[in-house]
Amino acid sequence: MSGLTHLDADGAARMVDVSAKAVTTREAVAEGRILMSAMARDAIRDGLVKKGDVLAVARVAGIMAAKQTSNLIPLCHPLPLSSVEIDLNVTEEGVAATATARIAAQTGVEMEALTAVSVALLTVYDMAKALDKAMRIEGIRLLAKRGGKSGDWHADA
Repeated sequence: MSGLTHLDADGAARMVDVSAKAVTTREAVAEGRILMSAMARDAIRDGLVKKGDVLAVARVAGIMAAKQTSNLIPLCHPLPLSSVEIDLNVTEEGVAATATARIAAQTGVEMEALTAVSVALLTVYDMAKALDKAMRIEGIRLLAKRGGKSGDWHADA
C-alpha cells in the first residue's frame, strides 16, 4: 500500500514482525525543553518549589515513562531496556532535557527516548504550574540513533 511498516497490504495497522532481525546494540538520544518565567526557573534551580525537587522527580518520571512506552504508543514493542539516562539542565529560558535509551534487541529505542523526554518535561510543568501556567514545552525531537539495520543517524543542527 504505502510502504509504511506499520500498515499491512490492505492499509490496516499492524505491529511490525521483528523476529527475523538480528539482536544488536541500539541507542537513541532525544531532546526537548520547557520555557518558563524567570521566577519559575529560579525556583526550580534553587529548590524552592513547594512540591519538591522538580528535577529529581522529572528524572525519575522520564525513566519510568521510557519503560512504559509500549503501553502508551499502540504499535511499539515492549522492550527490556538496558539503560535510560535523563539529563535535565536549568537554562536561561527554563529547563532543557536530554534522554538516552539503550538496549540489545531486534528493534530500536527511539520512541523510548522521545517518551522519556516528553514525560520528564510534562513533570516539570506539573510540579511548577502554580508558578507559571504559561510554560511552553517545545523542540522535542530525536537527536541521534545508533545500531540496527539502518545504521547510525544524526539530526541536522
